[in-house]
Amino acid sequence: MRGNVVDLAVAVVIGAAFGKIITAVVDGLINPLVAAIFGKPSLSEAMVFYVNDAKFSIGLIAQEALNFLFVAAAVYFFIVYPLNKLAERRRRGQEPEPADDPLTTDQQLLTEIRDALRARP
Repeated sequence: MRGNVVDLAVAVVIGAAFGKIITAVVDGLINPLVAAIFGKPSLSEAMVFYVNDAKFSIGLIAQEALNFLFVAAAVYFFIVYPLNKLAERRRRGQEPEPADDPLTTDQQLLTEIRDALRARP
């Protein structure tokens, strides 16, 4: 159980650090590219309109949605997918060979009990 707690702690720390890297890439590279398409310094400043002095920012919602998608894609392609492939490779080499007798000891005992119960008058 101690190993699972350590693994979880390492995952949290690595995830936080990786999240900062992805956030920097999104904020420093991707958002400016998208904002350049709309001709604004930031995507959050695009598609803004006012109704009775209330500011509505569709661009801010779009920016956060894109940030989420980019972070999720980065986590999947750089962490989840490689770890799944690694686990798959490990499983390929560790599959036990089937035994000559298809029944385990427990199954044999249960079969004997079943047969003994059937034989009773």
